[in-house]
Amino acid sequence: MSDVYEKLEALLRSLGVKKTELRIYRLLLDKKKPMRITEIQKELGISERSVREHVLRLYRRGILRRTLIKQGWLGYTYTAVSPSEVLEHIKQSLVKRINELEKELKCSSGQEN
Repeated sequence: MSDVYEKLEALLRSLGVKKTELRIYRLLLDKKKPMRITEIQKELGISERSVREHVLRLYRRGILRRTLIKQGWLGYTYTAVSPSEVLEHIKQSLVKRINELEKELKCSSGQEN
């Protein structure tokens, strides 16, 4: 199974996911439990600000999920999206972008005639 994760990580790297973001994703996959920013920061030994930036990027890309928690304060916990869901999200995103580009190309070539 680790071979599959390595291939997924290679695909994510080719799509611009950074090394630290992959470390965060892998940590959350391995832990299999929701984690707060400070917990991730302590596990990986990187700055809280850096963790916040990377987690937000992963969340926006559909690689992490977040859940609002209320424990005397408001915050989020993060969990990893399953590798199969990540692949499906990537596939849908690429197909959408390809379709949009094809539509633009058809429109622009129609204007040239």
